Amino acid sequence: MTEDTERTTTDSAPSSAAYAELAATGPYGVHPGHALITMVEPHPGHEYAYNRWYEDDHYIAGAMAMPWIFAGRRWVATRELQLLRYPEKSAVAQPVTAGCYLSTYWLTEGRYDEHMKWTVGINKRLNRDGRVYQDRTHVFTAFQDHAATVYRDGAAGPRDFHALDHPYAGLVLEVIDADGPERRAELLEWLRARHLPRRLAGSPAAMVTIFRPTPLPGDRMAYVKQVEGVDTRLTLLWFLQRDPREVWAEHFAGRAEAVAESGLGRVELVAPFLPTVPGTDRYVAELR
Repeated sequence: MTEDTERTTTDSAPSSAAYAELAATGPYGVHPGHALITMVEPHPGHEYAYNRWYEDDHYIAGAMAMPWIFAGRRWVATRELQLLRYPEKSAVAQPVTAGCYLSTYWLTEGRYDEHMKWTVGINKRLNRDGRVYQDRTHVFTAFQDHAATVYRDGAAGPRDFHALDHPYAGLVLEVIDADGPERRAELLEWLRARHLPRRLAGSPAAMVTIFRPTPLPGDRMAYVKQVEGVDTRLTLLWFLQRDPREVWAEHFAGRAEAVAESGLGRVELVAPFLPTVPGTDRYVAELR
């Protein structure tokens, strides 16, 4: 083998056999053991360009094409929906209306470490190749570990691993901070066993998934800030069968008070979203 041939072999991409080896070992269940939840605000005047970049490129190359992401969905908050958010003084979004696009992705349980290696590598490459849209702000971006799912209808209906593929009419993002790290487990149990089953009964929400945020790696992209509240925070996703505007006053307007009365934590964000229509600019004109 010549020196040139040896260098070409060493510098080339891994052989296809490596992919077969990776697929033959490790977890490969369908449970959404982890999630990427990212709420982003395109800079004023960049709404259409940002949406087209995300729909046409980043959703695929920067997410769905990666190993161990098995489902994804984008959501949008029009100005009308942004104005329904609370509390006004939010530890998550300043102002509370910031972050008009939300993307949610499910990751296979037990594959978080492998996925993070890939995602850091591909995002460095995308950035180097000029395929990262810079005129945007990450308001709330975190990888998260699944903690619980509470269903309204028991064993009937879609499961949490179906949630990002099922045609739900809306989503509510709720972020709750426990009163200290030692209280988060108690808050989670109260939500899972007592509070959410009562709130889901007869509601337009088919399920609520609960996640705990994990810290981002030190070699993350510089435009994504480190995750806050790793030891205290819970992230809830309410999957709705009706438009959130139709049910907001009855089912979601009092979330902060209900949690505060428990003495276990405080609500830092309640924000409704609609599903985007892939491949279109629907709702972009309604963001401001």
